[in-house]
Amino acid sequence: MNTLKLDLVIIGGGVAGLWTLNRAVQAGLNAVLFEKDALGGGQSVRSQGIIHGGTKYALSGVLTQASSTIKEMPQRWRECLTGKGELDLSTVNILSDAHYMWSKGSLGSRMTTFFATKAFSGRVEEVSEESRPDVFKNKKFKGSLYRLNELVLDVPSVINALRAPMEDRIFKIDLLDCELEKESDVIQSIALPTHQLRILPKQVAITSGEGFESLATSLNLQQPEMQTRPLHMVMVKHNLNLPTFAHCIGAGSKPVATITTHPCADGNQVWYLGGNIAETGLERSSEAQIAFAQQEIKALLPWVDLSNTQWSSFHINRAEPKQSSLVRPDAAFAQKVGNCIIAWPTKLALSPDLADQILPLCADSIDAAENQNLHLCQHLPKPATAQPVWETSFC
Repeated sequence: MNTLKLDLVIIGGGVAGLWTLNRAVQAGLNAVLFEKDALGGGQSVRSQGIIHGGTKYALSGVLTQASSTIKEMPQRWRECLTGKGELDLSTVNILSDAHYMWSKGSLGSRMTTFFATKAFSGRVEEVSEESRPDVFKNKKFKGSLYRLNELVLDVPSVINALRAPMEDRIFKIDLLDCELEKESDVIQSIALPTHQLRILPKQVAITSGEGFESLATSLNLQQPEMQTRPLHMVMVKHNLNLPTFAHCIGAGSKPVATITTHPCADGNQVWYLGGNIAETGLERSSEAQIAFAQQEIKALLPWVDLSNTQWSSFHINRAEPKQSSLVRPDAAFAQKVGNCIIAWPTKLALSPDLADQILPLCADSIDAAENQNLHLCQHLPKPATAQPVWETSFC
């Protein structure tokens, strides 16, 4: 076997893993990424693409740790999207330059909106009637509408922008198919017998989301523990040309519904429905969940004719570090165990923050003398970029 020494091997090719790979190479680490299936095929391409600024976490009017942690992310991403940030994402397709928040018109929801805007003064502004997106220009709309400083991105284009400069460092390899030599909590070697290659990693970063569970069993990692918080997402395929990017809020502390709009390869659009619709639908069958979503959207946007549409639903788990009572974590998470770094971004928007946490844990790993050996990987297979779920759900 050929032997390749590496500073860092990243396991998992979602946005978090790819962001970390780019930052690691920038920092001088000889790093590669292994993805067992398609890049972004887990949680990344199933996200709504919202670069949250934390507003939805402050609907009670209180600036929580979650809302404070994430508040700088939209600006950080914007700088990258202009090609002037830490990474060049200038080729990414921006679906919407802003996300919106609307109330149903009830007193409770208007008060919730008021408190949210007070908590985020300067980053939330009321939208005048003439400036509203088309879907909210109907005379039947009686609620309040606010513009949030939150981008919505086409996630596959994010993945392709992150993979492009790292193409020679990304490979389709399942760690569970490799022969691992491990002593205590240290992975000493990763052997790929089929490819006659043995890798000696100084650090291994696991950013594989829900895939961590099987890796933890294989590697006998007891800590940290993972939790999953499930969602039952709904999609509406149509040709209405009504791009909608908004949270609908009621009197509670969570959005009633979160809608984003995504282009389909056949020229149609998909409304992707999250929020309370997705969080409360775990026990419903697909038929019951779709019926519930149809009823909710009809109540929220009664002027929109959705009679000539296709509906579909699917389950997805959010993988995160385990919390007491299974609550949502407030920040990205990275913990070092031996020479393994186990990491979850917890939100798409926090991928840059996750890289910030991982890189200091690799600070002693740089060995510039080994940076010329990537030719040993030239024969390894390459992963594709995953298709969005709506491209495979309406066959």
